[in-house]
Amino acid sequence: MIEFRFAVGDLATTSFAYSPLQEAVFSLRCLHDPARYPHHRPWLRRIRPRLETLDRELLTAVVAPWLWVPDFLTPRPARARPVVADELNVVRATPPDVVVADIRATYRTREALPAVLARGLAEPVALLARLADAIDAYWHTCLADDWWPRVQSILEADLAYRGRVLAEQGAGVLFSGLDPRLTWTGSCLRLSEVAPMAPWPEAAVGIAGRGLVLLPTLFARGAQPLIDPSRPPELIYPARGRATLSEEPPPVTADALVRLLGRPRARLLQLLAEPASTTELAHRLTVTPGAVSQHLAVLYDAGLLSRTRNGRIVRYARTRLGDELCR
Repeated sequence: MIEFRFAVGDLATTSFAYSPLQEAVFSLRCLHDPARYPHHRPWLRRIRPRLETLDRELLTAVVAPWLWVPDFLTPRPARARPVVADELNVVRATPPDVVVADIRATYRTREALPAVLARGLAEPVALLARLADAIDAYWHTCLADDWWPRVQSILEADLAYRGRVLAEQGAGVLFSGLDPRLTWTGSCLRLSEVAPMAPWPEAAVGIAGRGLVLLPTLFARGAQPLIDPSRPPELIYPARGRATLSEEPPPVTADALVRLLGRPRARLLQLLAEPASTTELAHRLTVTPGAVSQHLAVLYDAGLLSRTRNGRIVRYARTRLGDELCR
């Protein structure tokens, strides 16, 4: 069992974030066990030829057979929506002794350690540079263009949903909704039966004013902590809507909604059950952002969509009237 212990005021500093670097590193689990991640199969088929141009030996070695990865490769985000380049800079600044300790903790025994990592531990500075370069190349070759916009849309929708749950139903319902194994007592968040593939040691983690960060991911079946309980506290949990990653855009049909709105607007309205930006919708529909923007403006003016701004990004979602129309 893992316990996160809250003092007075610690719940107020609990926050949500997502990490593009975390998702990139966790996506390497698909190379180990594709059957475990069926919703990523279309993406895996597309990128398989590209993997041959990368440092695949090292990229696969950092994921243990029980799917753990070294903690230093997934640093806790400094803000809710970090940029992958900034996160990689944090990784590059990891002290050599931490690199060694985290890799050994991930594999637990020297016998299990892959040869490429065993050799690299003799020169951890060079190993760290090679790892960061390999992940950077993997990101730009396989993830950044068509995969990340879809994933980011799912993570954004999850954060919006969790915010509504917290506001309307409170922390107890919020935590139990992340994973049924989570129990909130009012001063302690308990996670039982952690990671049956390779159990974490029991630990009690004091929040101690450091803030607990909750991170959705597309690559976990249940909530999971960091390997090292002494790190700043965070809890990773399965994002809602993971199955939509493999969905195709809604089909164009001749039903009443299409006759009323036209095909492009009907498809957009169907996609916006969860918030998404113009760019994200354009990626999903394989059209230009300009074309999407025109239709979104019409649907918004008609009262079928709402919109919220976060920095430079505007996200649209269906209103209650839009939901009723889709039904």
